[in-house]
Amino acid sequence: MLSKVVIANRGEIALRILRACREMGIKTVAVHSSADRELKHVRLADESVCIGPAPSANSYLNIPAVISAAEVTDAAAIHPGYGFLSENANFAEQVEKSGFIFIGPRPDTIRLMGDKVSAIASMKKAGVPCVPGSDGVLDDDEERNLQLGRDIGYPIIIKASGGGGGRGMRVVHSEAALLNAISLTRSEAAAAFANDQVYMEKYLENPRHIEIQVLSDSYGNAIHLGERDCSMQRRHQKIIEEAPAPGLSEDLRKKIGERCAKACQDIGYRGAGTFEFLYEDEEFYFIEMNTRLQVEHPVTEWITGIDIVREQLRIAAGEKLSYQQADVQIRGHAIECRINAEDPDNFMPSPGLISRYHAPGGQGVRVDSHIYSGYRVPPYYDSMIGKVITHSNNRESAMARMRMALDEILIDGIKTNIPLHRTLLLDAAFQAGGVNIHFLEKKLGLS
Repeated sequence: MLSKVVIANRGEIALRILRACREMGIKTVAVHSSADRELKHVRLADESVCIGPAPSANSYLNIPAVISAAEVTDAAAIHPGYGFLSENANFAEQVEKSGFIFIGPRPDTIRLMGDKVSAIASMKKAGVPCVPGSDGVLDDDEERNLQLGRDIGYPIIIKASGGGGGRGMRVVHSEAALLNAISLTRSEAAAAFANDQVYMEKYLENPRHIEIQVLSDSYGNAIHLGERDCSMQRRHQKIIEEAPAPGLSEDLRKKIGERCAKACQDIGYRGAGTFEFLYEDEEFYFIEMNTRLQVEHPVTEWITGIDIVREQLRIAAGEKLSYQQADVQIRGHAIECRINAEDPDNFMPSPGLISRYHAPGGQGVRVDSHIYSGYRVPPYYDSMIGKVITHSNNRESAMARMRMALDEILIDGIKTNIPLHRTLLLDAAFQAGGVNIHFLEKKLGLS
């Protein structure tokens, strides 16, 4: 097993990784910016190293600083968490070239799946269903692009090949707007991702966002852990996630899960990963693969009883998966609410001092958070300060527990989106299950 792990992240996910390491007897190194000296995991880690000033470009995104921290502490591996450098193939490559273990996929796999065009080609080859589209990068042949739009049918969406997280996309409703949309998306993609390649897909009008969690080791073993419904979104950012997805049949779950596991074997995937799909009219359409741990992994952990971070660490240490597909049993229902330090009315960030904090409790309640009374939320990073997750033997009971948890939680001194979550948990459409990805923005009057 790994002797010492550098946790190259911050906040709740850094604390989550630290807990898994301590449970397994692995020593930890917390790297942090100058603004994060008082983070809980920094206090709890065996060692800590300041890797730069507050801006993430000078700290958490500083590859030489992170690797140097591993060198000076004599660590064996680096866990990137999610965000920051977690899907940076260059970082993974430099970690391995420096003699450390990268707790994640191989660099070439991250590159393959990080480029949306090559990812789609790989998935089609593996038999994973994809959205009808251009089957490759758009060139400068305007007539060909216009014909592609006619063949696919409007509305369509232009996407940046190197994009992600909801960025680098433009919906086109008519042929008259197509060429200008392609040009604008290319320019934006070049500026944002240093890659101006774009492609075209059919734009699905009312899909749900459903994703499949997978685990795969270095010996060709791969399993899926069922699906999560992440359709409650605002500007492509998830707000509430749940597992399993409401209304999905066991046959369909098995069919798409098996295809994802097979795709992992086909591309030589290693570690934890997530296949993201749009789901409409009982059909799945692949959109991208996240080659890292997901924010919403706790809901899957609760319905399967499998510790995903623990499996990441075991796989990185060269061990085989602890489970076979037959071992994976879905039990009950889990819901996660992301708690953000932001104004619930206008979504503006709300950094500052937390004067009082009380976590909810009770049966079937889990809280993943790094905050505490007296902690000051810095203004430099993502606004998420924690996650409340509830589980029960059915969806109705899990929702009831979440409503109680949201009533119990106390965070004074800053604004949070907890009032929004309380409203959504009482919404009739959400209670019925199966809302699409546009539901929240329509409810908020944003579309």
